[in-house]
Amino acid sequence: MNLINQWWVWAAGGFLLAILEMVLPGYILLGFGIGAGVVAMVLLLADIAGTTPASMPVLILLFAVASLVAWYLLQRLFARDPKQVKTFEKDINDN
Repeated sequence: MNLINQWWVWAAGGFLLAILEMVLPGYILLGFGIGAGVVAMVLLLADIAGTTPASMPVLILLFAVASLVAWYLLQRLFARDPKQVKTFEKDINDN
């Protein structure tokens, strides 16, 4: 039994990465977590259908592509507008 072909391993990894994103924010780990969730869903659907899961290189490629797409969408969704300038009204050293 190869653990990389188990859907629950990918789901647990995605959940762990999503939790780590809350501790270390930056929208990087969440993209990897979403990618692991996509692979977990594909493996779960293959398990329900009774088909053999994909090979390890295909799973890694699916994980990489899903993570890249998720990261790009998160950057587009949550990124600050580049035209928006951050201004400060009060200096931290002023009383």
